[in-house]
Amino acid sequence: MAKKVVATLKTGQTRLYTKVIKTVKSEKTGAYCFKERIVPADEAQNFFKK
Repeated sequence: MAKKVVATLKTGQTRLYTKVIKTVKSEKTGAYCFKERIVPADEAQNFFKK
C-alpha cells in the first residue's frame, strides 16, 4: 500500500501535498490515537481545525 502512495506522489507535483498527523483522544477509552492523511498543502491548516 505504501509503495502505491509513493509512486502516485512522484508525478512532479509533490510540493503541493503534505502528510499531516493529528492526535485524537478516544471518547470511549480515553486513549490517544493518530490520524494520518496526505492533503494538499493549502488544506493542511483546515485539517487541524476539524
